[in-house]
Amino acid sequence: MRHSDGELREELVRLRNEHRVLDEEIVALEAIGGHDQLNIRRLKKRKLALKDQIIAVEDQLLPDIIA
Repeated sequence: MRHSDGELREELVRLRNEHRVLDEEIVALEAIGGHDQLNIRRLKKRKLALKDQIIAVEDQLLPDIIA
């Protein structure tokens, strides 16, 4: 199913915001130090998954120049 550019842009904003919030949470947890390393690893894994989703949405918005 092809989404409209507007829908893709909204999804991109949502994903970027979630990525930023996760980044802030990770930094805060790491600053405290010595706390739940498993949780920090899970958050980092989620952050990487979001980055992949962001790239996928950006790819849909930008036409493939090398066709």
